[in-house]
Amino acid sequence: MIYLDNNATTQPADPVIDAVADTMRSTWANPSSVHRFGQEARRRVELARTSVSRLIGCRERELIFTSGATEANNLALRGIAATRKSRRLIITLATEHSAIREPCERLAAEDYEIHHAPIDSHGVADLDALTALLDQRADDIALLTIHWANNETGVIQPIEQIGPLCRTRRVPLHTDATQAVGKLPVDVAAAQVDALSLSGHKMHGPKGVGALYLRAAQRLRPQSLGGPQERKRRGGTEAVPGIVGMGVVADLAVDLIRSDTPAHIAQLRDRFESAVQATVPDAVINGAAAPRLWNTTNIGFPSLEAEALLVLLSEREVCASAGAACSSGSLDPSPVLLAMGIDEPIAHGSVRFSLSRFTTDQDIDRAAEIIPEVIDKLRGSMVST
Repeated sequence: MIYLDNNATTQPADPVIDAVADTMRSTWANPSSVHRFGQEARRRVELARTSVSRLIGCRERELIFTSGATEANNLALRGIAATRKSRRLIITLATEHSAIREPCERLAAEDYEIHHAPIDSHGVADLDALTALLDQRADDIALLTIHWANNETGVIQPIEQIGPLCRTRRVPLHTDATQAVGKLPVDVAAAQVDALSLSGHKMHGPKGVGALYLRAAQRLRPQSLGGPQERKRRGGTEAVPGIVGMGVVADLAVDLIRSDTPAHIAQLRDRFESAVQATVPDAVINGAAAPRLWNTTNIGFPSLEAEALLVLLSEREVCASAGAACSSGSLDPSPVLLAMGIDEPIAHGSVRFSLSRFTTDQDIDRAAEIIPEVIDKLRGSMVST
């Protein structure tokens, strides 16, 4: 199997698997219990909190553990907006993940105004237009939410520039950093971010666990009630094994970011793109001119259906995606690509390939051989029919 779907989920690292299994065997007490057994579970939760906080540059008390980035996004959007009821405007991008788009749609049904800030043809926010919008309507804005890196194209937003724009105008900034954390250096204090969402399974950790960073000065109305956990910001017994696993992977991510692995995987990604374009001349690299994650490429094959491509690739044991994994099965072109102004024939045939620390040279070379064979087979079947 050639696994090139790492933006959907990643292979758990062996130390993570060991830590999760050990916690389930030996530290399964409730971390809210006052007895020694419970307090050992609490100690492991807090050690993990320290590790994740170190990864993103925040203080431990500013980190809220959740079930994943989707919950963290919902908590941030609804929780912050609820503290600023007189402000009914939310600024976002049309290229956001559905975990942002759908909560925004729900808020729109509750009489919030959702405004999509302009982007360029590569999907990057137009800073001049965003600055003008902030100047014009700062007093109306409940919050601004912009992803740090796009899950489909890997395009990176200039969060370090957007943060100061918001801070000086007293507009809370939330960023869905699910794809960025563990791949890029992230420092929430330096970027002047007020809230940030992340997930464990996107960086070789366990599924079902994530976190929300919330700046100490930022108010939030809890959305999950029923207990005093997470400083009364998210009720419910913490998922101790998953949290411990995320702490382990956070430490691994710190080492990864400092290593030469990202540069090596970026070279593999570039070699893969060049090989595909050499054998499929009309292939288009979506977002190629913008800063991108080192592991991500989104390639459009004009006038083909991405779903048919994925089926044929899967038959050859190549795993990839068409857009977000949670959108798989849809025959509609990606809203992210359409928002970037990409023509429908290209958007319909666009496939995301995402690499990881476990991707090998052999994986890339073999995938680059299989893709043109699959393209030829699919186009041949279209001609015969």
